[in-house]
Amino acid sequence: MLLLTKIIKNIKQRGIVGFFVFIFQYFYLRSLKIIFPNKFFSKYARYPLLFRPGTSDNKVFYQIFNKREYSCLDDLSNVGLIIDCGANVGYSSAYFLSRFRKCYVIAIEPDPGNFFMMTKNLKPYSKRVSMLQSAIWSHPAPLTMSESIYRDGKEWSHQVRECRPGEIALFHGIDIGAILEKSNYKRISILKIDIEGAEGVVFSSSTHKSWIDKVDAIVIELHDDSSFGKCSESFFSAIKNENFDVSCCGELTVCKRKNK
Repeated sequence: MLLLTKIIKNIKQRGIVGFFVFIFQYFYLRSLKIIFPNKFFSKYARYPLLFRPGTSDNKVFYQIFNKREYSCLDDLSNVGLIIDCGANVGYSSAYFLSRFRKCYVIAIEPDPGNFFMMTKNLKPYSKRVSMLQSAIWSHPAPLTMSESIYRDGKEWSHQVRECRPGEIALFHGIDIGAILEKSNYKRISILKIDIEGAEGVVFSSSTHKSWIDKVDAIVIELHDDSSFGKCSESFFSAIKNENFDVSCCGELTVCKRKNK
């Protein structure tokens, strides 16, 4: 009975075709040790999505399209600009682009492997998305990928750090205010943040004061167990004078402006 319940739930989430494609890929291709990217299907994504076997991609897909952790935002209307900070391989952006058909997404991801996959996954939405290989920071700064292992060390938990003196930057950090300023939008409809602890840098600085009042909704995964320190304290201090309704949805903290 439990197995049947899981099968029915998977069919509802993926659609009948997507479910059987998943079964084929999971059991047959896995048995052959296929390592090249395969495809996930979900009725909540307008186009198929690539994943890399043996990586954290399947866990990210499960969170977004099976558990539907961003469904907490489905009730929003007139969604314009979405900034996806820590876009990983593009699944969250694909969810937003499929759910909000008139939105425009700016997706930021620092990890080279994740970014490459993101460009593939978001290519069908190319007219409605911009992709930046960079990292969100409190100020412009030379950055590189951290060598330290965080949590399980897999692709969804890679972190960034500031470059040491004389070290060549892999990319330069960018702050949210600068992204908004360069866009053609006056406000951010949804600010999604999942940056493995670097939110501690973003919100511990006073620079957030220049843009946070221009955000209608924030959905953030807070990481208090990283080298960046207690990120929750910095975040809640930053939003305490903002007119947000705050709630939780799984691992996410959801903030919706009350007058929207």
